[in-house]
This record gives sequence, C-alpha cells and structure tokens, in this order.
Amino acid sequence: MTSANATTVPGARRPSARLGTPFAGLQLASPLVLLSGCVGFGEEYTRVEGFSNRDVGAIVLKGTTLAPRLGNPAHRVWETEMGMLNAIGLQNPGTDTVVGDILPTLDFDETRFFANVSGSTIEEYVEVTRRFDDSPIDAIEINISCPNVKEGGVQFGNYPDMSARVVAACRAVTKKPLITKLSPNQTDIQANARACIEAGTDAFAVINTVMGMAIDSKTRRPVIGNVQGGLSGPAIKPIALLKVHQVYQVTRAHGIPIIGQGGIVSVEDALEFLIAGATAVGVGTALFYDPLVCQRLNAGIDAYLEAAGLGSVSELTGSLRLPG
Repeated sequence: MTSANATTVPGARRPSARLGTPFAGLQLASPLVLLSGCVGFGEEYTRVEGFSNRDVGAIVLKGTTLAPRLGNPAHRVWETEMGMLNAIGLQNPGTDTVVGDILPTLDFDETRFFANVSGSTIEEYVEVTRRFDDSPIDAIEINISCPNVKEGGVQFGNYPDMSARVVAACRAVTKKPLITKLSPNQTDIQANARACIEAGTDAFAVINTVMGMAIDSKTRRPVIGNVQGGLSGPAIKPIALLKVHQVYQVTRAHGIPIIGQGGIVSVEDALEFLIAGATAVGVGTALFYDPLVCQRLNAGIDAYLEAAGLGSVSELTGSLRLPG
C-alpha cells in the first residue's frame, strides 16, 4: 500500500517458506487472510507502526455494492463479553470509486487482494463482479450471507438454490477465482456447499458472522440501530470450527480450499481451523485490539510445523484424527 501516512517497516520480510499456501490457483505467502470489513480498503493498518501487508497472504477489501451506500444508523458496533456485534450495513463508496480510485493505490507486490462483492439482486452481484473481473484484483469473494442488511445477501445465503444462482451468474462473467462466503445461519451448510460447487465456486469462506442483538435495559431499546447485527470474535469460534469441519467433508474430494474464520485470536485457534480442514485462516476481530497479531500467528504456525516435522501448511489441512 502506498500512502503518505504509511509506516515503513525496516527489514520487512516475507513469512517463512513453510507458510506458503496454494489457494484456488494462487500462491499466498502466508495462510493468514485479513477479513472483509476489518481493514477498510487495505490502507487502515498500514498506519500502525510495525504492521506490514507482507505478513499476510491476502487482504479481503470492504464489501462493495454497485452504487455507494451510507450504511445503517448508529449504533453500528457494540462490544460483547467475548466478541463484537456489528451492523455497518455495507457502507462503501460504490464500485466505480473502488475500481477506479482505490485499486490503483494498492501495492499488489506486497500481498494478494480479494474483492468482496455484495448486492440486493443477482443482477447487481453480476455487474459488480464484471467490473472487478476487469481489474487487477486477485480473486472475488461473493458475500451472500451478510446478516446486517435488510435485503439481499442474507436471503441468498440461507438457501442452497439461491446461493447457487448467485454463484453461477457471477461465474459466467469472470475467470478470476470465486470465493463463496457461507452463512452459519442456515439449516444445512453442506447442502449449500454442494450447490455452490456445482455452480462453479473455486473456494469457500466459512463462516460469516452469527446473527445476534444487544439490549439496553435502562431504555429497553436495542443497542444496535439496525436491531440485529453480526456477532464475531471468540464467542463464535466453536460454531465456526464445526462448520469448517462439515464443509471440508464436502470440499476435500474436489480439492476446493476453505478460508476458516470466526474467533481466531491465538496460534492455537489458527491451528485448530487448519486441522479441521481450512486451507487458510481469516483474521478479523482480533485486529481491533492487537493490530500486530499476524506476526505472532505466523511465527507460531511456523514453529508448530517445524516441531511436527511438516514442510508446509497444506500437510496440516484436514489432519483431524476422528475417534475410531
């Protein structure tokens, strides 16, 4: 990222070669992926001394819709005992600004950048995907599971046939890797994964946030202006781990990678997601209180691989030892 406010990190280096991660036809320098909505459009953490985009394999940009969106009314973020509720409402400057003004400022030599496509209709998903196809972006994440907007994403993401329709429509207008972001707020995540594979997805992000709310007992009103929001952070980790394990049972025969995400704050968390079946791991809420967490995660994963005699992250993926 080139920015007048960016901090130059002396001696910044790529992570260990052991951390190199093949992902949907791309090569990532690290299995760590910074999640959409947590780092803006790639510039926010470059202002933090000691942070380097080279520490991560990819950065997922903020959710982008065709036209600009102002987002939801306040409050839009609320800290919980074990995480955070957010209902930003997909605030973004629109596709034209992101593609024309923001992408040219990103340094694609530092890391990979993935777009995050959102929409209220299939046609909107298609048009935004088409625009990103004609850009230097490395991959496109389809956000069909946003729990804090009143239309679009969450309805598409909770039904396999609707999810498949979105994926197929986007697949028809891009040759870039497509990552489908799956919701935990659905009846059968495996059925959804199968439908999306048949429709042409190249990868999955598992999971999006879990729907939740907070109430102010003094006023007896919802804290979040949108009433409901997406819960992230350590509170959802057990749910996310199970969903990654379940989706991996569907994807492993197809060689389709998973970004496992949901409450990863420690090296142990990251390792558990990899063992459950994730190819890469997403870091989000942890960044808000430890912007340099990725350096610690890289070092810990690398040390684990060395101690276990493993030459790559891929050898750890899906290595869960089930009873019997």
